[in-house]
Amino acid sequence: MTSLDKPTEDTSAQEARAVTEAALFEAFGGVRGMIETVLPGLLFVTIYTVNKDLHLSAIAALAVSVVLVVVRLAMKDTVKHAFSGVFGVAFGVVFAMMTGNAKDFYLPGMLYTLGLGLAYIITTLCGVPLIGLILGPVFKENLSWRTRNPGRKKAYAKASYAWGAILLAKCAILFPLYWWADTTQLGWVLVALKIPPFLLAVWLTWVFLAKAPAPIDVFAEMEAEERAAEAAKAAGAAGAGETAEAADATRARSVEK
Repeated sequence: MTSLDKPTEDTSAQEARAVTEAALFEAFGGVRGMIETVLPGLLFVTIYTVNKDLHLSAIAALAVSVVLVVVRLAMKDTVKHAFSGVFGVAFGVVFAMMTGNAKDFYLPGMLYTLGLGLAYIITTLCGVPLIGLILGPVFKENLSWRTRNPGRKKAYAKASYAWGAILLAKCAILFPLYWWADTTQLGWVLVALKIPPFLLAVWLTWVFLAKAPAPIDVFAEMEAEERAAEAAKAAGAAGAGETAEAADATRARSVEK
């Protein structure tokens, strides 16, 4: 490797890392997405800690989730993270209202976390890491990593195992608290465990993908194929036109003779 090659490789590596960071930021909602994830639960446990009023706490949490969606819509921003928050809070409110147990506000989210953790592990064991299915469209590679980019598939597998292990470890803390702790203790621990495990999983994903081969842009490939097909079609039409002109010229010369 010459000294002239090193800056180019360093630049390419930096660009790959920047693309990975941007894709992860988009896929997982960034700082705003984290706030939208934490705020409803934080509001619920804060109000419940103060006055032990299940109905007021649940309504406040649901209301702030709806407000977050309305703000997203008003700003014409993506609403997938805010909407997921609304549905999660709504299920929690329904569970808590039906049972009359404030701890059940957290149960749907805990079950979702458990299911998601298992999904990361199981899909990876089946050869289709879930994190690859999530990030493939973001990187414009779709499922090309499965058969055409083994190094990237390996990175997705590592990342999915990391997500699964972190989420299952979180469940190992929360479910015993659901049975043995009171509502406020469970709520504050759950709020405290919202962001750090998530950031750890995102960071590990970034580490694995930053060292992986670059994604194959299947959209660019399809566009290139379409352009090549159009060019070939145009060339064929032009060739046919030239052949017709040559045939006309030959017939004209025959008539003159």
